[in-house]
Amino acid sequence: MPTQDEQFAHIKQFYDDEYYGTLLRDHGLPWHYATIAGRLGNLDGISVLDVACGIGDWLALLKSRGSDVHGVDLSDRAIEICKQRFPDGDFRVSPAERLPFGDGVFDLVSCLGSLEHFVEPEGALREMLRVAKPGAKFLLLVPNAGFLPRKLGLYGGTHQVKVREIVRSLEEWNALFERAGLVVETRWRDLHVLSFEWIGLRGWKEWLPRCLQALMLPLWPMRWQYQVYHLCRRRDA
Repeated sequence: MPTQDEQFAHIKQFYDDEYYGTLLRDHGLPWHYATIAGRLGNLDGISVLDVACGIGDWLALLKSRGSDVHGVDLSDRAIEICKQRFPDGDFRVSPAERLPFGDGVFDLVSCLGSLEHFVEPEGALREMLRVAKPGAKFLLLVPNAGFLPRKLGLYGGTHQVKVREIVRSLEEWNALFERAGLVVETRWRDLHVLSFEWIGLRGWKEWLPRCLQALMLPLWPMRWQYQVYHLCRRRDA
């Protein structure tokens, strides 16, 4: 059984050499991220930490709304890009299970589409609680094992499944959050697929099924959603 450090090194190599090593796209976010940011209330002047921040697209949106942005990622390549994009930000290379920040620092901690790739997600959540202020908000985006195409065998996961991807049901995620000390206040569907860019991403042969999926997601119950946002608070807050 590989040690935790060995697992970190293996995952880090994948993201540095493959996932971000050949990144050739414009910076930008699907429209739905702006909708989610709007639901978080006034972001002006708040201190934000994005865990597994990647190249910082989400933080760019929050910075445009007045937030003081900080990020951490396992990938050197991703953090290099963030430092170039945000010279006045604070960006560090580290696994989420060992956040290199002090206690009680941040007003908002986000982790979007990454918990499923962590070696110890519960430990990472406890670290997020540690670095957050007493009344902080936590925004977590996670994939759903109950996603209908997944259950029908039509979807097998993201590119990161190649290195590590453990998808849980919404009930399992909720139990994980509770064990770590979080309470879910509300959940939102991830509707970023409602775009021509996403529908046409894999060419015309997949246009029809992707179009149908995009149109159905707003109508499907939460238990069939692809990904779900969880807005959480500290359990004892």
